[in-house]
Parts: sequence; structure tokens; C-alpha cells
Amino acid sequence: MTEVQKTYPLREWRESAPYWEKYGDTIRTMFAPVTAALIEEAGISEAQSVLDVAGGPGEPSLTIAEIVGPTGSVMCTDAVKVMVTAAQSVAHHRGFKNLRFRQCTADSLPFPDNSFDTVVCRLGAMFFSDPFAALREMLRVVRSKGAVSLVVWDKSELNPFSYVVTDVMSRYIEAAPPDPDAPDAFRFAEPDKLASILRDVGATEVVERSLAFRIEAPISRDEFWDMRCRISGSLRNKLAAVSPDLAMLVQREVKEAAKEFFPDEQMSFPAWMIIVSGRKRLEQLVRA
Repeated sequence: MTEVQKTYPLREWRESAPYWEKYGDTIRTMFAPVTAALIEEAGISEAQSVLDVAGGPGEPSLTIAEIVGPTGSVMCTDAVKVMVTAAQSVAHHRGFKNLRFRQCTADSLPFPDNSFDTVVCRLGAMFFSDPFAALREMLRVVRSKGAVSLVVWDKSELNPFSYVVTDVMSRYIEAAPPDPDAPDAFRFAEPDKLASILRDVGATEVVERSLAFRIEAPISRDEFWDMRCRISGSLRNKLAAVSPDLAMLVQREVKEAAKEFFPDEQMSFPAWMIIVSGRKRLEQLVRA
């Protein structure tokens, strides 16, 4: 992977961060079933210490903090300072006392070995510049027999939340063939691709399962389009590069393509994701 490929996603996330904060309540609702499934898969319970890698503007950290309670703790991390600041703001507003925050990248976690009972990552692993280094770090900081659990998108064709936009865009804007190993939302959609990395860095009891759910929120097609073209840096850039007339045409066609997923003008997309989990071997030493 080139240096441009490594740094570009981080720059995109910095530019997108204010919009993720703006639509934070909607996004929290949309992915609540994913958060619940991740918590169940990781076996998170009261009094545990949990590390959330690439926690963005606060989820799943906030939900996990409610589960572990005052005798537990959650460390919310993200590579983007604005994301961390947004998460801190929400936590302060909601009165959480068991949440801490740290700006850091996944491949260089600033925590001692064996610091956490559980490590999770919801929809962040696809964008790691070095997935092997990141998963090795996650395994290093979890305690012996502790779980490392991650959620990533399944294939694009299974997720109309994505393809109703990308299918329309492809009619008008030519895109280069994607590099299957470059940071991208569907980078780990192939079966066993992420699981094999987790095994390679030394995890045991690695399992992979599919998660079917619905992306739902009380928003209209207009609101859906407004959110989608702001939280996605690549979509923003593509729309900025075309004429206003073409951008308006794309908007109209996306809204029409999405119509079937908005019964009574309320968003409801079928969705598929992949959950991958493993455990740290007893007394395992994980080295770079």
C-alpha cells in the first residue's frame, strides 16, 4: 500500500468528523442492532474493562459504558481528534463517569500489555492502514483469554444502504477498479479474510458469523440523501467534481432508487455484516 493510500482515509475521516457528530443520534439508532450483537459476541458484562478501537463520535463506547456500569470502565479511542472530542462531549452531557478517551491509531495503541478484559471495534477495521499491526496491537493489550471482537460490512450487493447510491453514481462517474486490500468499507467482505488475519497474529478460538438486521431510523429520503452525501468523504468529493445539474440528477435518481426502502417515508434497509471474534491465548505474548 502506498503512503497516499495509508493517509488518505485518515484525511477523509477528519473532514467527515463534523458530519458524523451532527448525525450522531441517527447513526446511533441505525447501528444499534450491530452494537448489541457485538456486545453479545464479545461477552461484555458488568464490571469489565473494555477498549473500543476506532470508536468515532462515541459508539459503541457509550452503550458499553451503560452495560459495564460504575464498577467497569471503557476506553474510547479514535485516530481523529474531532471524533474523540465529539465522543467526550456526548459522554459529559449524559453524565458518564466510567468513560475515558484517547486519540491514537489502531496500530499503535498507547496501553500496556494485558490492560483490558475485552477489545472491540465496530466498523473500523476496514480502514486500518495496517490491519495486521492493528489486530496484533488489539491482541497485545487484551488480557489472557480475553476477547477481541470486530464487525465489518458484508458484500456491497447485500447492502442497499450503500448500493442505491453507488449504482447511480457509477452511471455518470467512472471509477478506477478498487484495490481489494486498500482501505474501503467492503475490504473485509470476503469470507474468512479478516478472520484469517486474526488467526495469523496469534488469536485462538477465532469464529466468524453473519449478522442480518435492518438499518432503520425515523428519517425521510431527503434526510437520507443529506446524511449520506455528507458523512461519506468519497461521495462528497465525487459530487463536488461534477456540475450542479449532474449532482441534482444523481440526487433525484438515488431518492427514486431508495423509494422501496422508505415505507411511510421511514428508512428501513435490509443489511448484512460480518462479526469476527477471537481470544488471546493463555500467557500469550504478542510482539511486533
